[in-house]
Amino acid sequence: MITCLLAVSVLGGKSQAQDLLSNVYGRDYQLLNGKWGAIVDLYDQGERMQVYKNRKPQDNKQFYEYSFDGGLVLNVPADFNSQMPELKFYEGTVWYGRSFDTPKTDGKRLFLYFGAVSYRSKIYLNGEKIASHEGGFTPFQVEITDKVKQKDNFLVVKVNNTRTTDAIPAMSFDWWNYGGITRDVMLVSVPQSYIKDHFIQLDKVQSNLIRAKVTLSEAKPGINVQVAIPELGIRQNMTTDANGIAQATIKTKKLQRWSPDAPKLYDVTITSESDRLNEQIGFRNLYVKGEDIYLNDQPIFLRSISFHEEIPQRRGRAFSEADATMLLSEAKELGANMIRLAHYPQNEYTVRLAERMGFLLWEEIPIWQGIDFKNTATREKAGRMIKEMVISDKNRCSVAFWGIANETATSAPRNEFLKHMKQCCLDIDSTRLITAAFDLVRFNRESRDFEMNDSIINILDMVAINKYMGWYHDWPLAPDQAVWNVAPGKPLFISEFGGEALYGKHGDAEVKSSWSEDYQAQLYKDNLEMFKHIPNLRGTSPWILLDFRSPFRFHPHQGGEWNRKGLVSDQGQRKKAWYIMRDYYNQQNNEAQNKTLHGCPPPDLYGLERACPRKE
Repeated sequence: MITCLLAVSVLGGKSQAQDLLSNVYGRDYQLLNGKWGAIVDLYDQGERMQVYKNRKPQDNKQFYEYSFDGGLVLNVPADFNSQMPELKFYEGTVWYGRSFDTPKTDGKRLFLYFGAVSYRSKIYLNGEKIASHEGGFTPFQVEITDKVKQKDNFLVVKVNNTRTTDAIPAMSFDWWNYGGITRDVMLVSVPQSYIKDHFIQLDKVQSNLIRAKVTLSEAKPGINVQVAIPELGIRQNMTTDANGIAQATIKTKKLQRWSPDAPKLYDVTITSESDRLNEQIGFRNLYVKGEDIYLNDQPIFLRSISFHEEIPQRRGRAFSEADATMLLSEAKELGANMIRLAHYPQNEYTVRLAERMGFLLWEEIPIWQGIDFKNTATREKAGRMIKEMVISDKNRCSVAFWGIANETATSAPRNEFLKHMKQCCLDIDSTRLITAAFDLVRFNRESRDFEMNDSIINILDMVAINKYMGWYHDWPLAPDQAVWNVAPGKPLFISEFGGEALYGKHGDAEVKSSWSEDYQAQLYKDNLEMFKHIPNLRGTSPWILLDFRSPFRFHPHQGGEWNRKGLVSDQGQRKKAWYIMRDYYNQQNNEAQNKTLHGCPPPDLYGLERACPRKE
């Protein structure tokens, strides 16, 4: 089996993997965001011209064909496509450059940390190539302790967003191919021996056991480590083993579990003999039993919505806490308790704020159609990407699902690929639920029901279905007569449904090509009626919260280069279908609250009865 190595290669001497620093935002760091010089390299000549050396004429006889000084300036973080009209459709190389000074380090180690660069990047410091990375939605880092100066360092990043058949995602995908340094760039300072990683969470089932694992940067035994949660009166002392890992199971009382209704987070401090790290962590139990998903020992219906990492009003990548607030606030108004972060891991601000606001999260990497499942290098690349995602967000209790694929066709190579993706997740985190979205449900005209024949669903905790009835698929029978026989015995989740409409456009509710709010609204009513007849349905996620940019779409009646399936327009206006979905989610929420108030909680996984409230 191919191992899941990290995707960043460190250059200079032997190439090696670098494990990601956990919780960089809880450490001593300096942001390198702001205005960067930029050079657009249409013919990809920059390496031949040694742009990365940032050379300048030293006498009257010298000149160079490039310069970061006095030319294009781009914002970081941000995509480059939205920053000037000439780059709107650009796919190719852009060089970024900036100078920086470093604070006095007092013997500490320094790392350059990139939240994301889309899609391929090469990193140069003071004229030397120090790292490269592939993947547009996951973080990476490189140590620069021995390469940095206190004054006048020059950092150059070569960015290329060209689509290729061996990329993830591949050549064709239904969203905008934004390029650039799209998330924070940070200079992170840590002690010589530092806390490299931590994984602190509630047991998958038991509500009084916290599992703690802390890994130090040096593989030394006998080092003292402490995990403290002051609000719970916890100060757990541990010592490292020969691998520099300290582990403990901590019993706790009176712990308030995190939930969408009460998103409680605790201040957690992790200390070693030379380092200290502050965190905020929530604790919850999550598991599947039969056809139900249990959160904190109660079955939950997932009222989900998806959105891209995009602010449509400015036609650019979302990258800030203000952007996250805008997107998540609209989801909260809809009545959602979950976000499917489609179709890729999104930025730290979105993930952290979602946790504080009480959203469960589904995170996935863009294994989305067109992937060469027979290609060993592609499988290895996907494994590295999914590992970066899991390492980054495994301490976020809001993350409930690791998604390993979206809309993939059945084949033996596909099955082996997805099994590998699952194992890459389990190697790091065996507690989350594993899911994937499929578009393979078909109507059987003989049995008169909807069916799916795909053995890969047997490896999943929850089966998710993308089904666009009334849009890409005509109704073979009335919605109230639609019977589903899909993944019996497992929880089923409708991960995508819907249709396109241009805000403010009215027309015949029976005519698809009207692109009208009226047709979209009727489509939603019909689908919600069908959902009543899916016995193992445990959640829905309409596609999508907001209209988003896509080169797939260029019909003049719907505005061109936009996917108009949003419940909200690109200008922030709510369509008729938004109100239909809001009412449906409010109804689901009210029904769940009534069951909680008047019903008894089910037995736990071991068949033990739980306390039942006295009925009046």
